[in-house]
Amino acid sequence: MKKAGLPEDLHGVHIHFVGIKGTGMAALVEILHNRGAVITGSDVSERFYTDEILEKLGLKALPFSKDNISDSVQLVIYSSAYNAEKNPDLAEARKKGVPCLLYTEALGAYSERAYSAGICGVHGKTSTTGLAGTVLKELDLPCQVLAGSVINSFGNTCTYTSPGCANAEKHFFVAETCEYQKHFMSFCPKKIILTSVEPDHQDFYPTYKDIRDAFVEYILKLPQNGTLIYCADDKGAVETAKIAAEKRPDIQMIPYGENAYGDYKLTFGSVINEKNCFNISSLGDFTLSVPGRHEVRDAVAAVALAAELLRTAGKNPLDYVDNIRKGLSSFSGGKRRSEIIGRGKTKSGNSVIVIDDYGHHPTAVKTTLSGYRDFYSGRKIIVDFMSHTYSRTQALLDEFASSFIGADEIILHKIYSSARENAADFSINGHTLFEKTKEYFKNVHYFEEILDASDFVLELLDSTLDKTKYPDGYLFVTMGAGDNWKLGKKILEELEK
Repeated sequence: MKKAGLPEDLHGVHIHFVGIKGTGMAALVEILHNRGAVITGSDVSERFYTDEILEKLGLKALPFSKDNISDSVQLVIYSSAYNAEKNPDLAEARKKGVPCLLYTEALGAYSERAYSAGICGVHGKTSTTGLAGTVLKELDLPCQVLAGSVINSFGNTCTYTSPGCANAEKHFFVAETCEYQKHFMSFCPKKIILTSVEPDHQDFYPTYKDIRDAFVEYILKLPQNGTLIYCADDKGAVETAKIAAEKRPDIQMIPYGENAYGDYKLTFGSVINEKNCFNISSLGDFTLSVPGRHEVRDAVAAVALAAELLRTAGKNPLDYVDNIRKGLSSFSGGKRRSEIIGRGKTKSGNSVIVIDDYGHHPTAVKTTLSGYRDFYSGRKIIVDFMSHTYSRTQALLDEFASSFIGADEIILHKIYSSARENAADFSINGHTLFEKTKEYFKNVHYFEEILDASDFVLELLDSTLDKTKYPDGYLFVTMGAGDNWKLGKKILEELEK
């Protein structure tokens, strides 16, 4: 397929998106639509939450077809899930000589024309990006922000664009950048946030060193005197930053967290009225209305980036403390990130909160459940977890099995596979994780199919609670990168009846 860059002036340029419903793709559609491009796109017929984003822009995904590549199409941007051998849109674009860009290449090309900051890490990318954008909304900086999920405070979209940004001579662009298959290497950052580094994506990074070195490679893309903002509380991030510093002493290294020195040292306070209270050494006291110490660390990272961008713009962060405080207090999470799906009551009167979370790595599971335990201390916690990919589950079996320490009841299912994998190549399945988890916890239950657990969950939620331990009721959490969120939806529907 013919390769090309992104046109400098996008007004009136007809761009066709193949796989337009992908989260990153829909977010890029928002960005380019905002810049005046004419957008069409194709995808499968199944409805996704990104359909709402597209509909707000007056767009509807077309079925895949060679007819989508009309003579007016000047550029095709496509998801890595599709290729010209199998996709009719891409095959036709190749036949007609229409330039094509992979999503990550298009994102990278866009990042070149702004003062860009990339947010990366095995955990916390989306929350940190959402937090950064929510803080930037309160500052007088021309900026655009692109997150990997819908962020409530962006107005239930994946992006935020500040007023007047389109007319600014130069603007800041903050984007979530993904380590999988080194996708972030297309991005052109001047500042980077690194939240965490540990083994993941074992199908592409077989060892910890492999994934760590990919992050080092990304950091080395920073220009002369570029900035790395890294988590001083994450062993992998600290090691990665140290290696990068040895290779590039010019890079400005800025740590954040409890173990940090300098401006962004974190001190945790109490949880008061379902709010995390904390202090940032150079800026003062703040609150955050989402659960978990990991979310507080993400908030400090977002504040550090906002403060450094203010400095880059010649402004003093101390003049904006109230604005930053307002931004953090208005953040309420995003789609599938500790998302409160709804509240209800059982027949016996038990109060129930249903939450859905994307946590799909043992560290994310453990820290998220720990956050719920602190935040919802008066509720009995039931977690329904669906492990994603055979390779990840097999490589981290023991870590997964021991990660549910914050839960009172644990429900497990079959493994949610990836199209990149063949289940027959692995010696484990969902039942393997169930048996291993029983070595650590006693209240573990297994249902191969997700919705088969619905009657059991409803019965559990309706059972008598020890009011001295759980005066507030139940918290039911669906967790993972699979489709077990459907169980949470089913439970709420039944409670509403």
